[in-house]
Amino acid sequence: MAALPTTTAWSTPGPATHDFRSDVVTTPTASMLSAIAETTLGDDVFHEDATTANLEAHIADLTGHEAGLLVMSGTMGNQIALRTHLGGPPHSVLCDARSHVLCYEAGGAASLCGALVVGVEPKNGMWLTLEEIRDKAVLDGDVHGCPTRVVSLENTLNGVPMPLGETRRIVEWARGEGIVCHLDGARVWEAAVAGAGSLRELCGGFDSVSLCFSKGLGAPIGSVLVGRREFIAKARWVRKMLGGGLRQAGVIAAPMMVAVQETFVGGKLKASHEMAKRVEKLWVSLGGRVKLPVETNIVWLDLEACGWDYPRFIELAKKHGVKISGARLVVHYQISDEGVKALEGIMKEMLLGETA
Repeated sequence: MAALPTTTAWSTPGPATHDFRSDVVTTPTASMLSAIAETTLGDDVFHEDATTANLEAHIADLTGHEAGLLVMSGTMGNQIALRTHLGGPPHSVLCDARSHVLCYEAGGAASLCGALVVGVEPKNGMWLTLEEIRDKAVLDGDVHGCPTRVVSLENTLNGVPMPLGETRRIVEWARGEGIVCHLDGARVWEAAVAGAGSLRELCGGFDSVSLCFSKGLGAPIGSVLVGRREFIAKARWVRKMLGGGLRQAGVIAAPMMVAVQETFVGGKLKASHEMAKRVEKLWVSLGGRVKLPVETNIVWLDLEACGWDYPRFIELAKKHGVKISGARLVVHYQISDEGVKALEGIMKEMLLGETA
């Protein structure tokens, strides 16, 4: 049998060191493999796996919620939450027009819930305000409208943390109107590390929150959905309907717990923010512009301002051994100094005409 290529080894991030396409490209570590080898192997559908139960309880506690549920992905977490919250149509979900729930989940809310999803454009270009939500909400009994039943927010979105004060205003208003609030917290870890608030503060008040572990945290798979005990009990039924019930779930939960301890608590996530600011500073020092302020791990380059388009930029990066997908550069903890150095060469060729 031929030896496996080194890019698959648990002890090295491999090509992730030069991959700025997304933080989903992080690869699991040797310590995660060790955790898998030592995990419990109970059946989670029968509530018999201690590792999974411990993970769910730990994340619920970190976020200030009563209970948690392991799911396979952030998309599954969001869709289970919406299906659990929503009864029968007519009903609608209000969210940011750029949100994952609306743009990147294959129309799941429409297919699984029969819900109209209404996207709202934030006038400030960064986050929604209460006034914008309120203007689009359908609250009365006019049969021509589709009643707003859920407000779904996302934090962070495009790398920008949502201000805690604005979040609280929206949640408080929604509660007064009998509207459920869900948070897509796939990258809420990033907001917490950036100083936008603690996880408990950022997730508090929401009826449900989905947190992803396979992006910046670096676990190979998995998300946790949190909420009240009765909500999670119902969500478990929905997870089963979607084929998400797991048997030996410990092999997934174990590396997720390692990711929390090593990447979030251990400071690797914070280091990725510092590297993102370094990338921004490098780009700006060469004469480039950014579209959004760098507050977490995402750098938005203004390619139009320097006369470049996506295909040309992607092709140039490829020649330098760097993977990108457009103007969005996502910095994760496995990006190396060599990866940033290669990116610097690309930027100099773009902005100064220098070639290596």
